[in-house]
Amino acid sequence: MSETTTLAGGCFWCLEAAFAALKGVEKVVSGYLGGTVEQPTYEQVCSGDTDHAEAVQIHFNPAVIGYHDLLEVFFAIHDPTTLDRQGNDIGSQYRSTIFWHTPEQKAAAEAMIAEIAGAYSSPIVTKVSQATTFWPAEPYHQDYFANNPRQPYCQLVVAPKVVKVRAKFAERLK
Repeated sequence: MSETTTLAGGCFWCLEAAFAALKGVEKVVSGYLGGTVEQPTYEQVCSGDTDHAEAVQIHFNPAVIGYHDLLEVFFAIHDPTTLDRQGNDIGSQYRSTIFWHTPEQKAAAEAMIAEIAGAYSSPIVTKVSQATTFWPAEPYHQDYFANNPRQPYCQLVVAPKVVKVRAKFAERLK
């Protein structure tokens, strides 16, 4: 039986590429969540006026990969201590948020943040929020890294995160 979680931690291309490589992840969809505009476009979200976050919705088999495992990868591939920013990507659309779908996910996310807080020199700013309507991004954003590996942003930003996941979580790769 499949479960769903939705995570925001910077550019959705990075998250999508990292999570798509994991055993038990059945599908990853890039999109937008947490804002005030219905069916937002990439341009609207990038303007910062919609209050949406770039996010990925992950459909996974909990018998193969646990929710805690997904959160470990999430915290390994982004900086949860920078408010509304990941590297050179700046704005509330790049915020760090765990959007929970069940009370169990909420409790697990809060426990994980408490568990890892001491590992950082700055406070963790990752929010834990209830999932609302998820709006899939435009088709050209789906599987972006797989389809555009030579694009400069992919080479400079996405690829290092994928390499990190492959090295640190090798036993969890497809």
